[in-house]
Amino acid sequence: MPKDFDFFYDLGSPYSYLASTQLAGIEQRTGSRARLLPITLGGLRKATGHQIPSQQQLKYMSEDIARWAAEYGVKMQIPKAFPASTIQGLRACVAAEREGKGAQAMRALFRVYWADGEDISAAAAIERALTQAGLNGKALLVATADQEVKDALRRNTDLALSRGVFGVPTVFVGERSFWGNDRLRFVEAELRRQQ
Repeated sequence: MPKDFDFFYDLGSPYSYLASTQLAGIEQRTGSRARLLPITLGGLRKATGHQIPSQQQLKYMSEDIARWAAEYGVKMQIPKAFPASTIQGLRACVAAEREGKGAQAMRALFRVYWADGEDISAAAAIERALTQAGLNGKALLVATADQEVKDALRRNTDLALSRGVFGVPTVFVGERSFWGNDRLRFVEAELRRQQ
């Protein structure tokens, strides 16, 4: 039976966006399924002591993500509002997952931020993106205020920390971890090995 894999991400991470565009292909080629786990990168950074990247690192990142976007053939840009708070969008993903629509929500919100360059912290942008993806954007936005949804996002972040996650995207195949968009080929090889 194909092994499922865990995908820890934050909507504010350009490398999480890039990796997310490759998940469907990995699933199709391996017969495995990604378990999507939105987390707060800010919470992770606070707990691990990692700092926001320097200007030099951001310059390099801008060039690097352009290379990866070209490699994958996906639209990408640095949004005007970067960095931006992703909490409400992440909660919307958690709420959508309760309806079995987590992947649709994740893709829609990554797209609106990283492909379209809209402000992911704006409730109107979140609602519009979810609605355009065929989801009930208004209801999902309302659900972001539910304590159960807030707690679920916190639990995901705590789970990431307990498993040793220090950045996103991080993928787990069983207990083997793979950090970064550039490790997806190793994820796929591990999935094939464990079949």
